[in-house]
Amino acid sequence: MSYDFQVVIDSGDPHPLADWWADALGWQVEAQDEAVIRELIEKGHAREDDTTTHNGALVWRVGAAIRHPDGLERAPRVLFQLVPEHKSVKNRSHLDIRVGAGNIEAEVARLTAKGAKELHRGRQGPNWWVTLADPEGNEFCVS
Repeated sequence: MSYDFQVVIDSGDPHPLADWWADALGWQVEAQDEAVIRELIEKGHAREDDTTTHNGALVWRVGAAIRHPDGLERAPRVLFQLVPEHKSVKNRSHLDIRVGAGNIEAEVARLTAKGAKELHRGRQGPNWWVTLADPEGNEFCVS
């Protein structure tokens, strides 16, 4: 039996983090339908404080998602969900961005210029990678 899944990343501010990751990966932030949000509020199924404004649009406060431009058949959706606590320990899982050995340095430079922080470099046999942290401190590797 096969299952569909999405990757969920806890966040103190999901919408800017989703924007950052969409830019980092060349993916797209999923649009949120303002009309549907307003209708749910009008019908009492949601409250005004369940929403926020991001980039001039009304969105759900608790989350934002990104997806590969070719759709969910190409790669799973990544959801950034609002949590009250700040990140305090190392991630138990992380994303690997595989760019090929000849492109690692350029990609690390591009991502650090956009707010990522280099944490360390690793090597196993002929393979090497750079571990970075996104603007909220979530670790990921470029390999």
